[in-house]
Amino acid sequence: MRAIIAGMRALLKFLLMIVLLAAVGLGGAWWWAGRMSGPSIDLKRPDRFVGQSTSLELTLQAPEGRFSHASVTLAQNGVNHDVFTLAAPAGDAKKEAADRLYIIKSIGRKTIPDLRSGPARITVRAARPVLYGLREIESVETRDVQVRLEPPQLGVLSTFHFINHGGSEVVVYRVTPEDVMSGVRVGDKEYPGYPAKGAGIGGDPALRVAFFALLHDQPLDAPIQVFARDEAGNEAVAALDNRVFPKAYQKSRIEIDDRFLNRVVPAIAGNTPSIDVPSSDPLAGFLKINGDLRRANNAYIAGLAAKSSPELMFMDAFQQLGDSQVEAKFADTRTYVYQGKDVDQQVHLGFDLAVTANVPIKAAQKGVIVHAAYLGIYGNCVIIDHGMGIQSLYGHLSSIDAKVGDRVEKGQVIGRSGMTGLAGGDHLHFTMLVGGQQVTPVDWWSQQWMEDRVLRKIKAAGGPAS
Repeated sequence: MRAIIAGMRALLKFLLMIVLLAAVGLGGAWWWAGRMSGPSIDLKRPDRFVGQSTSLELTLQAPEGRFSHASVTLAQNGVNHDVFTLAAPAGDAKKEAADRLYIIKSIGRKTIPDLRSGPARITVRAARPVLYGLREIESVETRDVQVRLEPPQLGVLSTFHFINHGGSEVVVYRVTPEDVMSGVRVGDKEYPGYPAKGAGIGGDPALRVAFFALLHDQPLDAPIQVFARDEAGNEAVAALDNRVFPKAYQKSRIEIDDRFLNRVVPAIAGNTPSIDVPSSDPLAGFLKINGDLRRANNAYIAGLAAKSSPELMFMDAFQQLGDSQVEAKFADTRTYVYQGKDVDQQVHLGFDLAVTANVPIKAAQKGVIVHAAYLGIYGNCVIIDHGMGIQSLYGHLSSIDAKVGDRVEKGQVIGRSGMTGLAGGDHLHFTMLVGGQQVTPVDWWSQQWMEDRVLRKIKAAGGPAS
């Protein structure tokens, strides 16, 4: 009997030891699981503002894409508004990868009618199961935002906006709040406005100056309006009184031969390693250069507008190349002919100006060099920024006598004419840029146009007369 009791006691001790070891093991596992990381939360949008309709965009990531719960709330004035829950995703969530969940939906007054202008907080919560589902680990991310429900306020101050087809104009306007994006929209093109103090107009920090263009290939009746858009997505527009003057553009036929192709194609290809030009077929190489590379070059040129200074650096007309003969005008449609067949057609967006070989090329206006290097079809090319989105381009140079960052004065030599790039002979390819878009230089060469279209409006808004 004593032996049985002793055996039972030993068994109980053994079982108790097993239970204790299991408890210690479970406690350790529970502690270890608690130290694991929760799901990662990447709240991409909104950044600072919520408006009438603002995109909420975020990514949640967890091992194997397993989430026990996920939710998004927007809190304002002590009230939590449910924005998203994993239990009822309503098509707002989709898997980007096996371990990632992408969520996008619209938030704002349209989906949360009780929202009011003022501060709010977005809270994202996500948890994943651990320890075979016995425990979950939660991650939380918050972001303070401002709710903006009222559109910006706009008022156009300048008058008599007359624009040549393919040409430029300028508007002076007032916008509040002062931190919103604003400018002029012409069809599908937008031109940013700049603080008017950059043009010497002091006093009112809400004043803006915007140069814009009606491009040669846009319809004469393209809508032109001033716009203002805040980061919450609220937008206001104001009508811009204007009158458009149509312009006739020329058409020309250009004969190209093997001698021309064998001169320009290898040179451009050798200076542009980013483009794959067929070496065995000069005509195919020319067509790729005249098409694909032309588009890439013009996209790069348009991108330089982002580097434009907010300071307007000129108060007089631009200077044309002295004693030059015009060999081609702006927006000429060129048909290229090879061995009697039409092989390509492009629009020439500039003036070709010729004097003699290797003549000094002078800056048409004061400014800052933003490009001074080989540029595809333009060969050796210099681009000068004159502020507020206005830039000038000088192509086909034989040599460059300036570097990026140099401040140049009107009339300062920046290089010499040549025939680099897609040029048939020694000349200067010159064009003007407004917001990265190529426009006719004719307006800019005219002091009368400068006085009437630009300086008059600046002076009327309180800026210098000249």
